Amino acid sequence: MDADYRLAFATPANATRWQRRLVFSPLGRIVNFIVTMVAVSFLLGALIHVLGWHAKDADPALYALAEALERMVPAVVAYVALVRGVERRPVAELALRRLPTQGGLGLLVGIGLMSITVAALWLLGSYHVLHTNPGADWVPAVLVVGLGAGLGEEILFRGVLFRIVEEGLGTWWSLAISALFFGAVHLNNPGATAWSSAAIAIEAGILLGLLYHVTRSLWICAGMHLAWNVLQGTVFGIAVSGLPPDGFLVARMTGPAWLSGGDFGAEASVVALLVCTTLSAVLLVIAWRRGSIVPPAWRRRIPAAATTPG
Repeated sequence: MDADYRLAFATPANATRWQRRLVFSPLGRIVNFIVTMVAVSFLLGALIHVLGWHAKDADPALYALAEALERMVPAVVAYVALVRGVERRPVAELALRRLPTQGGLGLLVGIGLMSITVAALWLLGSYHVLHTNPGADWVPAVLVVGLGAGLGEEILFRGVLFRIVEEGLGTWWSLAISALFFGAVHLNNPGATAWSSAAIAIEAGILLGLLYHVTRSLWICAGMHLAWNVLQGTVFGIAVSGLPPDGFLVARMTGPAWLSGGDFGAEASVVALLVCTTLSAVLLVIAWRRGSIVPPAWRRRIPAAATTPG
């Protein structure tokens, strides 16, 4: 099987030794991104404070918008600065012209996965619809756990952590490291347990890492993430990573926590784990047949040329 792995960035041949270590190395670029993101977060937070969007008497919609902006804007600005300023390449994985098609595909994937999960939970007698709630306030959920978490977290965990670690340590280590970090950041959520974080790491961390690996598109990953969160809470009325839902359907989960997900939500259910792992297996087969699994840098005989996703 011929290698067909694609890396978005390759260290310039004329880079000096200190540039290779401090600027272009995987660790150097990750640190660069984090420093820029923290700086932008500080400035944006100060602006939002001046505008009063986080005040106790602030309009709920503005408060939610502020939360979403704080999750998205620093990540987007830091990522564009990293790609354009340091890696000196087009931000192809976030090209706006690809948003409608790739973002739409991601939405469909997320809708399908969550719908299958909830349908299975219903058939197993764990998910019960009590009544509808036409007055559900869906705007905050779409803004915060949809757009904010979807785009912000995908840039951080897939665009930066997975992509850059893959360049140095290869696909397998990159999947493991990015998934572990993704699961770990959910440990502080309400109702979180060691099991819920492990489930998040496996079903979402590995799945989204493989989805990015196969497509090289952050729009697809963000769309899937958004649809999964919004459909789970705002439509089906199930807690999203421990956060209480305000959904069109008012539902109740019953049965053991390993089946229902407990207070954390369907993401901690073995059903979601099986559904998402099935798609991960399909993506892994695709990657394997393509020969796109990236070996560690020290095992690559011929350095991969920098390429732009098609």
